Amino acid sequence: MDRLLFLGTGDAMGVPRVYCDCSVCMEARETGVNRRLRSSVMVEGDSESFLIDCGPDWRSQMETLEMRMTEKVLVTHAHFDHIAGLPEWADACRWTNRKGQLYAPSEVITQICAQFPWLKNHIECIAIDHGIQLAGWHITGWKVCHGKNGYSYAYRLEKGEYSWVYCSDAINLNHTEKQPMFGLNLLVLGTSFYHETAEFTTRSVYDMKEAELLLKEIKPNKVIYTHMSHDVDLNQEYPLPREVTLACTGLHVVLI
Repeated sequence: MDRLLFLGTGDAMGVPRVYCDCSVCMEARETGVNRRLRSSVMVEGDSESFLIDCGPDWRSQMETLEMRMTEKVLVTHAHFDHIAGLPEWADACRWTNRKGQLYAPSEVITQICAQFPWLKNHIECIAIDHGIQLAGWHITGWKVCHGKNGYSYAYRLEKGEYSWVYCSDAINLNHTEKQPMFGLNLLVLGTSFYHETAEFTTRSVYDMKEAELLLKEIKPNKVIYTHMSHDVDLNQEYPLPREVTLACTGLHVVLI
């Protein structure tokens, strides 16, 4: 049985934000419902699994799962909150005498290796510009608008009759960028705020109100929002479409 496990559901700062005493951050410190590590998921198959993204909370996420190694990681883009765990992973590979496998578009690999030039000593970097098969899933990626932060990659994963997309960091998608999102059983979408009031040109991720317009167009069967900031309180009920669920740490979703 294939499952999707949410290891982290936070934005780049995580929740609680170290400088913040807002009600959501305080709740995250006290009871932890809103505690969010940086966004990452594990795709679990019958005999193989892989991560999507490896941020600064990778070690904590592995300890929570009581896992001692990650074999394969698929990366969406070379921003800190998505790749800062790679050096620790590489060290783990070194100490266990293993060679991890990192999958990403070639331009993302180039950016990662420029930041961490020694990673290739312990991790095999595999370009997936023309797609890849992992855990029985056929995976294709495409570039999506990441607003003021440039671009990220979204991934469409297909096995049999089931199709789903992981798109953690995107905003203001154009017609071409939306096309791989039609006909989905599941969309995992980053929505940092319920309603973000910052000037649009300064933003980089959909808010939930904007995402609702996207959902009306592409019509996925099920939607899970992730990459959420301290603006989002899981103790509240938001007026969301009935197909939408807000991700929490440890959420398991059966994919097939």
